[in-house]
Amino acid sequence: MAEQLTVIQSTPETHPVPNNPNPTDFFDQQRDDWHTDPQIAFDAWLAKQDFRASSADVYRAQWGLFLEWLKLRRTTLRTVERQVIEEFVTQLEIRRPQRVRYLRLIERVLDHVREIEMASTNPARFIAQDGDAPWRDARENEPTGFLAHGERARLIAHLFAPLGDLSKGQRWRERRDRALVAAFLGGGVKTGEAAALTVSCYAWGQPWLTIDAENPAFVRQTRLAPFAIALFDNWISERKTVGIAGNLLFPAAPSGRPMHKATMLRAIDAVIDASGIAASRTARASPQTLRNTFAAELFEGGTDPERVGQWLGFQQPISSHRLHRAWQNWIGEEIRERDIARARERGDGKKA
Repeated sequence: MAEQLTVIQSTPETHPVPNNPNPTDFFDQQRDDWHTDPQIAFDAWLAKQDFRASSADVYRAQWGLFLEWLKLRRTTLRTVERQVIEEFVTQLEIRRPQRVRYLRLIERVLDHVREIEMASTNPARFIAQDGDAPWRDARENEPTGFLAHGERARLIAHLFAPLGDLSKGQRWRERRDRALVAAFLGGGVKTGEAAALTVSCYAWGQPWLTIDAENPAFVRQTRLAPFAIALFDNWISERKTVGIAGNLLFPAAPSGRPMHKATMLRAIDAVIDASGIAASRTARASPQTLRNTFAAELFEGGTDPERVGQWLGFQQPISSHRLHRAWQNWIGEEIRERDIARARERGDGKKA
């Protein structure tokens, strides 16, 4: 996220309503608001806080992602438990300090909600103080894993599989989601970059994807793999046929509105599951995994690590070489496991 957020640590203040003849009615209304439309209720709460407009915009986006996650997990502000909040923060592909900021925001808002409900517990409280929690495993530039050769081939084959009997709405979303996966696996983009891509960032049939940035010095191009070019072309064609509004390359709806990160992650997970590779993996095939696999294919093809780093958007060469070493270690482990499996097979054959 581009803006450096302020860490929210203080306990929210109570905002009494003067001259209210029946305060119980007021709190009943607030309680209903938080559970019927938590986004609007959050906006009302946010308006009472002393935040800068730029910070308020960031907090509003963070809260929107959290609400998307609650919907995905089929829970609400009334029923959410600590584990669901921990899982939400753990799956965010951001650095640990940024995860803490999400936690502090959720904790502060739930303090307010639970105060209205006169509830004694806040499921977000003390998560940040848990030194052994999984969400603390956020890494800086270290990879989260790679797809094996067979997994990558199987996923790409699925991306080109027939769409089947889909409705018009299902069809364009499936085309979009497959091209979105191709952006990570065949272009090495980040989730935030994918959400901000516009139609003008890609030229039909060309191997280059432009990644824009507010600072012109950070604008870059990444080289698309051939399979990604084909999927992008399929999606652009579908996009024109449907008549999707706006300039975003991967919109959330025909109106052209942007995709929330949670929606994007859900779409990617659905494609991964449909490909069949998720069932055989112990680790989740996240967008970062796909991005790492994009780099791995380039490393294996002999592309210089620094060139790979430029396409990935690394600012320092050390990041490129760190990822290259991680890939070397990973491929060495893959070879070792393969050799062990073959030795076992030979042993079983002799026993037979």
